[in-house]
Order: sequence, then C-alpha cells, then structure tokens
Amino acid sequence: MPAEHVWKRVEGVREALGKSDAEALVLFVFEGANWESMYYLTGFRGTSSAAVVTKKDAFLITDGRYLSQAQLQSPFTIVPQGQRHIHETVGEVLAGAGVTQAGFEGERISFAFHKKLSDMPVRWHDLSEVLPKLRRCKDLLERQFVEKAASIAGEAFLRTLAQVTPGMTERRVAALLEFAMKDLGAEGGWEDEFIVASGPRNALPHGRASDRILQAGEWVTVDFGAQYGGYVCDLTRNFSLGAPDPWARDLHALLLEAQRAGVRALRHGASGRDVDAAARRVIEDAGFGGAFSHGLGHGFGLHIHEAPRLSYMSEDTLASGDLVTVEPGVYFEGRGGMRVEDDYWVTDLGAVCLSPNLSQEFFVVS
Repeated sequence: MPAEHVWKRVEGVREALGKSDAEALVLFVFEGANWESMYYLTGFRGTSSAAVVTKKDAFLITDGRYLSQAQLQSPFTIVPQGQRHIHETVGEVLAGAGVTQAGFEGERISFAFHKKLSDMPVRWHDLSEVLPKLRRCKDLLERQFVEKAASIAGEAFLRTLAQVTPGMTERRVAALLEFAMKDLGAEGGWEDEFIVASGPRNALPHGRASDRILQAGEWVTVDFGAQYGGYVCDLTRNFSLGAPDPWARDLHALLLEAQRAGVRALRHGASGRDVDAAARRVIEDAGFGGAFSHGLGHGFGLHIHEAPRLSYMSEDTLASGDLVTVEPGVYFEGRGGMRVEDDYWVTDLGAVCLSPNLSQEFFVVS
C-alpha cells in the first residue's frame, strides 16, 4: 500500500479522534482476524499485530516473525513486541505517548481480552464505527484493485469453462477456477469456498461447491471472486451443460432485466431500499416476487461483505465511492434457481460497471 494512502487514512482516524474524548485509536489483529482494517490503516498484512494512532504519532507493534515485513510494508514507527503479551507493549506505547484515554474496536475483540485492557491504567472508548466508515468510500487505487481482480476472475471463469465436462464434481469446478485465478496473478479467491451449484442445488442461494456430479442438460450457477492487492470482486455467472432449458433461459433474461433496473437506480444519494425496489419490481411483475429471497446487493472491498446494503430492509444511503454488487436471483426448491451478479462503482451521476469484460450471457458448455 503506497505510503501516501496510509497517511491519508491516518488523518481520517485523527479527525475521528478529534470528535471523541479518546487521544488514540488502538487496533489489534489476532491470528489474522481483523487483518483487513490493519492493512487498510497501516499497509501491514501480518497475522499478529497492534497499531496505535495518536494525534501526533503512529506505531505498529508486532513480534519477531514480522518485524522485517512490517518495515517493508508500513510507514508507521515499528515497535518490537518483545517477550510479553501484545497488550502489555501497547500499554507501554500509550504511556510513553502520554495517552490516558484510548479508543478500541469493541466489536473486534473478545470479552476476555477486553478484561485485560480494562486492567490497564487507561480509560477505553468503543470506536468500532471509525474504520468501517473510512473503509466504505473507496479511492481510485482501491477501485483499480477491484477492476484488476474482476478482470482476472472473468478470464479465469472462461478458462475454467473450457475444461468443464459432465461427470465433473462441483468441487472440481471450484478448484479449477481458483487455480486459474492464481495462475493469472491473483492472490487467490475469497476466504470462503466458491458457490458452485448444479441441478436442484442451485435453488440454494449459498450452495457452496459439493461433491455432486454435474449432469448433461443441467445448468450451473457459479458465484466467485478473485483477490488482488487485498481487494476482492464478487461475480455470478450461469452455464448450461448442453442446450439450455428454455425455462432457465427465460429466468436468465428476467434477471438481467431486473439487474439493469437496479443499476439505473444506483447513484449518490439513492437509498439502498429504493435501489432494491427498482430491481425487485421487475421480478414481482413477472410473478416471481416470492422467489427473490435475499437483498439485491452489498458493499465489498477488503472483505466480501461490507456496507452499504441494497435490500428491502436497508437504512443506508449510497455515496460516491461506494462499491456494490447488484445480484438479483430467484430460487425454486426442487427445481433450481439462478442469480446474475456484477460489481459497480457509485458516482454522482450513476454507476460504472467494474466487470465489463465478462459477458453476461447464459454460457453453454457443449
């Protein structure tokens, strides 16, 4: 992560500190959990660390495994953890900076660890909302990372389709897809398994790849994404093993129409609820409203699910710089289902598709 991006984000944290009683923000990563916020703020991607941002200084604490890596990745002042618990080193850093009140992410630590913090001579303030708010609005570099991830994912999908045959398992399709992504330069796919759902299993909106064997005449729904520069994309495409079922082809056309309606509603100031309604109305008018069982989309970035939400329950208002998926789907138990999904960058005037190079067609594997 370029240093200028890191320091811009540090300034965002300091602005938030200026609106609270806290004199510093402390961020923890344990066994990789919460790496996204640490990477966003510091540029560091180790699995164990703490960051302390005061109104004047910025410190990154980690153990001996990561000291060299931290120096390469982060412009923060690097502090060795030493042979002690990381919260003890944090306490020394806070004391040395004269901090008596500090913010932390209450949503990101355990009750037991909070007890350890409470035993320190520091008054703690829960500032869990600070980094999610900063992370929500993406800058141009973040957009470029997602565009690259989407480009790789699209090419990997086409490469995988060329290898798919009846008799292959869903899990094999997922493995081929992830291998292709890495071979094309991605860091990998999501942390979770890809969704590869065939036959009646594609009535499961989150039907993760299984050992089910693909059969000729079926269609397959694949929900997948690559990771590049730490950032992910989120796409869904469908393919048929042989000539598509006419009913499935009609569903696909309906979903594309609903997606276009949702995309037309995307813009700065639009509500997540209204964008969802624009797409949902198309599906309801076709008589399938009850089969659209989830929200229209969600934000994403370093994590596959972030704010804002596009759904009938959303209370979010879109802003320029938001990255969102638009993914209408319909599902019929016992028969099957389908979803289409692309990624969009919200602007003052509308939205820009970040996955334009992958056709939205209903692919056919012959």
